[in-house]
Amino acid sequence: EVSPLNLGMIASYYYIQYTTIELFSSSLQATTKLKGLIEIISSAAEFDALPVRHREDDALQQLAMHCPQQIEDARYNDPHCKTNVLLQCHFSRRDAGREMAADLDFVLDKATRLLQATVDVISSSGWLAPALATMELSQMCVQGVWDRDSALLQLPHFGRDLAKKCTAAGIESVFDLMDMEDDERRELLSMTPAQLADVARVCNRYPNIDLNFEVEDADEIASGDAVSVVVQLQREGVDEMTTVPKVHAPRFPKPKEEGWWLVIGDPKTNTLLSIKRITLQLKAKVKLDFVAPDPGEYTYTLYLMCDSYLGCDQEYELKLSVGEAEDDDEDGTEDDEEED
Repeated sequence: EVSPLNLGMIASYYYIQYTTIELFSSSLQATTKLKGLIEIISSAAEFDALPVRHREDDALQQLAMHCPQQIEDARYNDPHCKTNVLLQCHFSRRDAGREMAADLDFVLDKATRLLQATVDVISSSGWLAPALATMELSQMCVQGVWDRDSALLQLPHFGRDLAKKCTAAGIESVFDLMDMEDDERRELLSMTPAQLADVARVCNRYPNIDLNFEVEDADEIASGDAVSVVVQLQREGVDEMTTVPKVHAPRFPKPKEEGWWLVIGDPKTNTLLSIKRITLQLKAKVKLDFVAPDPGEYTYTLYLMCDSYLGCDQEYELKLSVGEAEDDDEDGTEDDEEED
């Protein structure tokens, strides 16, 4: 009997070349961080055809000098090196010129599928930290920012100076900005009424998700049992909207729908226990399953991660008490003796 292997199914689902999936499988590690992820994504076979034009290698070398992450053994006439430089320019919002802007659109268009496949490959190995880092890299690609940048840079008319000014005033997130009094916000931002209206429109599209969860039969979990965690998701501001608007992503080359991951993991051991990718409309009910570990008390973390926006991810402590597994063999032996 012939049955598909896990990596083959991932490649088929995301329309990715088998050589790329082999590369991901052999290169990704439990310790892979953002720098390594960018290098691995840039090395995908999907970018083999990215053109490096005459004398463009000189321009790429100049751009690379301003990239935060140094590229090892860089060959600037190589399409994969070019992909890496273009992605870093995108995150830094550095202009790469008109022709290379079109190349960047090509890279970003393919990057979202490649990153979703990367999450699947990593979660198949049960690694938590690199899976979360890949989800954050997806947000970076959609919004054109680094993971350490202010989430306010996702809003229209916000530059780095204004974001710094807001941070100094204690306004660090989109939610902080929305909670301000109108007069205070106007004074802080110093924008025209039309610009303020643009900001308000995007703030109202920014996802605010209410999350509740429950472990089914939490008092009766024994080692080896299937643990089910039921997660309820409700989008706030639901009264005003009937459908979820497209992501505000002016630096992304095409319209983008929100995507989400729900993850249960143990950050202390870098273990990913359960994961589900969901498209959240106004509300959803999702069940996450995993096998109960050895008897004891455990503290896991439940993550809600967005693939498109920075600053709206959530995490919750999930406590689990696991008892001894019942020995079926002993019970069966006693029953047999009683029958005799």
